[in-house]
Amino acid sequence: MQRFSAAALALLAGAFMTAPHARAQQFNDAQKSEIGKIVHEYLIKNPEVLREAITELDKRQKAEEAQQRELAIESVKDQIFNSKHQVVVGNPKGKVTLVEFFDYNCGYCKKTLDDLAKLTKENPDLRVVLRDFPVLGQGSMEAAQVAMAVAKQIQGEKFWAFHQTLLGGRGQAGKAQALSAAREAGVDMARLEKDMKSPDIREGYAEVMRIADKLSLTGTPSWVVGKEVIVGAVGYSELSNKIANYRKCGKTSCG
Repeated sequence: MQRFSAAALALLAGAFMTAPHARAQQFNDAQKSEIGKIVHEYLIKNPEVLREAITELDKRQKAEEAQQRELAIESVKDQIFNSKHQVVVGNPKGKVTLVEFFDYNCGYCKKTLDDLAKLTKENPDLRVVLRDFPVLGQGSMEAAQVAMAVAKQIQGEKFWAFHQTLLGGRGQAGKAQALSAAREAGVDMARLEKDMKSPDIREGYAEVMRIADKLSLTGTPSWVVGKEVIVGAVGYSELSNKIANYRKCGKTSCG
């Protein structure tokens, strides 16, 4: 609440101070003092106004953020939905695309793994784009480097199996854990070591960081459906509803 209280008060005070009939004149100190008393007394007698103002301010801020993110998505849509650095699971030709930005050491990402598996199973037209967004330290960077190199050899169900093994594993993920998951997936380990040093890996990392900056992403998991950015482990139901809405009306919210 503290985040909005001062802003809400400023909004209310500003409404009094910049009313249309007052804009043409300057208030003297006595008038300003009197207006301040009126505002203060009104808010003391009607504190629910503050709650309403805070709610409205929050609503406006969220609407503005959503609009800015829509514009940002449009500016980098090819990199978000059709990058050569991404991995696609589910139906590669699906009508609805869900993009996940994740970190192999993100506890919330681990919790959403089952949600994602259920979504792909129950939505045969769902195309899922996985983007490594390693923000939780060196181990995450190492795991992402291996995973991006693995993606040069396997995609689809085979990569999904690797992804589940690494993300679903216990403890911290790093190079050793990622290489173990890669070996279990049956990739060519000699080629993998070579691919890990490829400029493509650095380019893929740089690209996802540019996208994250554009979309103001600061944590994982984060999702994109259509023109909406969804932040956090919001759960199966919310993602499922947004996917269903997008399929129905081309937006994540119909009506």
